[in-house]
Amino acid sequence: MLDSVIASVNDALYTYILIIILVLGGLYFTLRTKFVQFRMIPDMFRALTEKPKDKKGVSSFQALMVSTASRVGTGNIVGVSTAICLGGYGSVFWMWVIALIGSASAFVESTLAQIYKKKGPDGSYGGPAYYIETALRSKPLAIVFSILLILTYGVGFNMLASYNLQSTFSGYSFYNENVTPWIIGIILALIVGFCLFGGGKRIVSATSFIVPFMGAGYILIALVITIINAKLLPGILRNIFTSAFDFKAIFGGFTGSCIMYGIKRGLFSNEAGVGSAPNASASAEVEHPVKQGLVQVLSVFIDTLLVCSATAFMCLASGIEPAKELEGAPYVQAAVKATLGEFGPIFITVAMTLFAFTTLLGNLYYVDKAFCHILGRKPGKKFNTVFYIVASLLIFLGSGLSAKLLWNIADVTMGAMTIINMPVIIILGRYAYRALGDYTRQRKQGKEPVFKAENIALPHQTDYWR
Repeated sequence: MLDSVIASVNDALYTYILIIILVLGGLYFTLRTKFVQFRMIPDMFRALTEKPKDKKGVSSFQALMVSTASRVGTGNIVGVSTAICLGGYGSVFWMWVIALIGSASAFVESTLAQIYKKKGPDGSYGGPAYYIETALRSKPLAIVFSILLILTYGVGFNMLASYNLQSTFSGYSFYNENVTPWIIGIILALIVGFCLFGGGKRIVSATSFIVPFMGAGYILIALVITIINAKLLPGILRNIFTSAFDFKAIFGGFTGSCIMYGIKRGLFSNEAGVGSAPNASASAEVEHPVKQGLVQVLSVFIDTLLVCSATAFMCLASGIEPAKELEGAPYVQAAVKATLGEFGPIFITVAMTLFAFTTLLGNLYYVDKAFCHILGRKPGKKFNTVFYIVASLLIFLGSGLSAKLLWNIADVTMGAMTIINMPVIIILGRYAYRALGDYTRQRKQGKEPVFKAENIALPHQTDYWR
């Protein structure tokens, strides 16, 4: 009954509300920023190399790795596989669309997070809850957003990541569906708990070290498999584009169409406009808010255009046709095994372990910041102890629950965050556009852009930029 109710809400959200908000909102931001996600790619890489003045501060690169750790996760493997198996080839095209359009939304929300960030004992912090509270002066709405973030990342996404990880072991002979998921769940919960009790800096350090190697290794293997099966690429690309525009099939069953699955799994993967990545963006020590906005555009591109595409082509080029009964990890493992033999499933298991681990840590970084906002201070040792234990228990429980229920819970809570965040950044977007104009002017003058609130006539009191 619970599964049915959540599934109905999920279908309503993604059939009507979110598609309109995300696509129209992303197009609006693309036009207002004059296609920032395309014309300022060189500046994205320049911003990535900026070092914080305070050696203890979080660099732009580290903030990128935390947000990418949350974005680049099990959704890039299992989510893409699920979209292809249930929505068909065309879902890949709509993933690309939501990334290209949504990256403009990612730019605006992360720039706003930098403008309205707060000073704390361990550096800067912030996110949607803070720009809602400071600029819109709506504390209740800010708290609602923080609660939804906790439910989405601490409960929905983390339980789903745990399930996705254990599901990759289902193809091994030792796997027992009544026992193995719980064993894997408890091992994962203990490892994550160890990192959590080490504090936020350990999370940043762990993700900064693991993410680059993990992503590069995964893309390399995917590229090898695609090259080996290169003769199939023309047919794959043809199927992706023809299926994407097969409107008769799409509107004949929209809730199960390639558009629906492409947008759902694309959003789950890159989170553009959801309001999660700004929590990491606000922690970066940069001289101009636009720099971190540009870095977050890069994060969306890394997630969807690189990692998700790598999974899609790796699977589709294997020669194994997607099917409903193969959705999730089984399709990816079967596809890799068809090309690389027995090494394939082992590689996917290792990749999923690393993806899941970094996703869990990145997600809990966001949850920690949400609790800071609700409490109005950094939580005490007792509170954190309870939080870490509960977070670890949820990871353990997620490993043995229903995949369909977990996907639906994650989709609904993420959708609710988006419904709050997107209208807010549309309202406050003018300050991000002004900041972009200020950044561009300084660059044209040959200066290294430095931001001051008075440059954009910012009417709100902030902890920085004065």
